[in-house]
Amino acid sequence: MEKVHIALGEHSYDIVIGRELNVGELMRAALPKTQDLLIVSNETIAPLYLAQLKDKLQPFGFKCRECILKDGEIYKTVDSYMQIMTTLLDDNFGRDCALVALGGGVVGDITGFAAATYQRGVDFVQIPTTLLALVDSSVGGKTAINHPQGKNMIGAFYQPKIVLADLDYLKTLPPRELAAGMAEVIKYGVILDREFFDYLKDHADKQDLDLAYVVKRCCEWKAYVVSQDEKEKGLRALLNYGHTFGHAIEVGMGFGTYLHGEAVAVGMVIAAYVATKTKGLSQDELQELVDVLPKYKLPVMIPMQLQGSDFIAHMHHDKKVKQGKINYVLPTAIGKSAVFNDLPDHEVRAYINELKEQQQQALAK
Repeated sequence: MEKVHIALGEHSYDIVIGRELNVGELMRAALPKTQDLLIVSNETIAPLYLAQLKDKLQPFGFKCRECILKDGEIYKTVDSYMQIMTTLLDDNFGRDCALVALGGGVVGDITGFAAATYQRGVDFVQIPTTLLALVDSSVGGKTAINHPQGKNMIGAFYQPKIVLADLDYLKTLPPRELAAGMAEVIKYGVILDREFFDYLKDHADKQDLDLAYVVKRCCEWKAYVVSQDEKEKGLRALLNYGHTFGHAIEVGMGFGTYLHGEAVAVGMVIAAYVATKTKGLSQDELQELVDVLPKYKLPVMIPMQLQGSDFIAHMHHDKKVKQGKINYVLPTAIGKSAVFNDLPDHEVRAYINELKEQQQQALAK
C-alpha cells in the first residue's frame, strides 16, 4: 500500500494505492464521525462489487444504502443527478452523511457534484474502478454533469475526503475500458514527463506494464499539479491536453459513441499535429505519439463524420473559452507543453481538415 498526498490546506487528502485495501479502516479514519453512507454505483459495477464493499464497511459502524445509476457517458445527466438527490431526500439523509462513488469517471463526477450541492455540501469518497478514473478523474475535485450542448458544463470543484485506488478492480475491467484509461496515462508523458513517455513506449509491444507504478506516477503528477493550481487558473490547464478536441468528438459523435479516453487519444493527435504547424513540435515527436497510441488499442483517426468546422463550433461551447478565444494545450516537445490562445479559428479548422485528408490518403494506400 502506498499513499500520494494532495496538499490543499484544510481540503488535503490522500490517494491510497494498493490491492485488497482495508476499505473500512481507511474510510473510518477519513470519516471519523460519519454513520450514514449512500454508495452510488452503476448497473455494471454494482453486481460485481457493491455487496463486497458493504460487507467491508458495516463492521466499522457505517450504515450503507445505495443508488444505482444506468451505465455510460450518455447517462451523465441532470436525470441521474436528480436520482441521487431523490434517494438522499427520500431516505432522510442529513448533512452529516457521506456519499461514496463506486465506479468509473461518470459515477465519480456525478456523485461528487451531488455531494457538492446536497444541503450545500456533504463529504464524499472516491473508489474508482476504471484505469481512467484511477489516474485522472477521481483525483483533483472536478465534478460535473453534461449538457446536450457540451460536456461537463454543469459542475463544481469539490474535493473528496479520500481516494481509495484498489488495483484489484482492474481485473474485471473490459479491454476497451482499460485501453481508454491508457489515453490519460500517455497524456501525462506527453505534457510533463518524457522519461515516463519513454517507459510507456518501451513497454507497449511487450504489454508488461507495472500498473501499480503507472497509477502511482500519474497520481503523483496529478497531486503536484492540483496542489499548485486547484481551480485551474494556470498549470492545471495542461491536464486538458487532448480534451478540447476530444470533447468536440464526444459531443459531435453523440455521447457514448467514443469512450472518453478514445476521444482524448484522437484529440491528442490533433493537438500534436497543430503543434507541429505552429509551436515547433517535431514531425518525429508527432510520429512517436501516433505510433504508440494504437499499440495500446487507442484510435488516432479523426471521425469521418466531423469536419474542421464542426470542431470549431463545438469547441466554442467549451467551458475553457475565454473572451471568445479557444485555449489549446499544445506540446512543444514530448514532455513539455503550454496553453495557447493565439490560434485563429480558420487556421485550426484548416489544420484539422488537412490532417484528416492525410489520414484518409494513408488509409487508402
